[in-house]
Amino acid sequence: MAELDRRTALAAGLALTLSPSATPAADRRWEARADVPWPAQEVYGTVLGEEIVIAGGMAPTTRINPLDRTGIYDPAADRWREGPKLPFPRHHPALATAGGKAYAFGGYRVTEVGGWTAIPDALRLDGEAWTPIAPMPRLQCETVALGLGDRIHIVSGRAPKGEANVDWRDQGDIDLHQVFDTRTGRWSLARPCPEARNSAAGAVIDDLLYLAGGRRVGEGNSARLDRYDPTADRWETLAPMPKAAGGLAAAAAGGRLFVFGGEGGPGMIAECWSYDPKADRWIAEPPMRTPRHGLAGAAVGGVVYAIGGGVKESGAQVSAVNEALVPA
Repeated sequence: MAELDRRTALAAGLALTLSPSATPAADRRWEARADVPWPAQEVYGTVLGEEIVIAGGMAPTTRINPLDRTGIYDPAADRWREGPKLPFPRHHPALATAGGKAYAFGGYRVTEVGGWTAIPDALRLDGEAWTPIAPMPRLQCETVALGLGDRIHIVSGRAPKGEANVDWRDQGDIDLHQVFDTRTGRWSLARPCPEARNSAAGAVIDDLLYLAGGRRVGEGNSARLDRYDPTADRWETLAPMPKAAGGLAAAAAGGRLFVFGGEGGPGMIAECWSYDPKADRWIAEPPMRTPRHGLAGAAVGGVVYAIGGGVKESGAQVSAVNEALVPA
């Protein structure tokens, strides 16, 4: 099986679709914004101040080609600039912001023969450099990192099933929930998420963490939505997304959770939905102009951004597209 075919292999059985119970929203639309200076997929984003930071990911080639580049986007100016390089190229590093700093966690280092080696690296963006900090105690990749106060919660994902750690086939789904305290530099464990899965997405609303979608290796995509209360260390399961999706992106804006993109089997997902926590209800939003998976999601000033990603299964076609969901 080719290196970039693992998502195609996962596509069988990914077509779980739930009947939407919401009517389409007509007060928003997607608009084109300045493209990322370089195409990238399997990339994550975080908001630092009023800017969006992305780092790492995969470049478009015939084999897996990880990136060490950092992009910083200023929505007000609709302009990108390049930030400091990562210590070495990697894809799937999870990004989050806490305590006024941006962080990157884990991801995969690619071997000379194209294997995927999970790494425990943790980095902090300090001005013009990524500074290594205390690594993750346990390997956790294709995960969701969410900052809340001075802590970063890293939830779900994949990790080696045994001692082997040289290829994606060595990885299995996990329900792991690690927490990094940016004040003390210490790691701890919190209650695992309700279902082990990878390639989910999430956001924080009113000091609660939301974990949406994802996929299970060999089983397909998930439509579930889970919410975590860090004060009570408790998870609860909410109304599922209208359509199962893995490799999707998410962002919070206006007190709502927006999810968009991903792989739906077959093909890419263009759909976007928003979730109202007060009503436990989903609403269909306008679909993205460019369907993608492995994209970064972020929101600044109430505007949701969909950045980069792959427009075909696996890494066959990588995009630099940047789109914004704005009031109509």
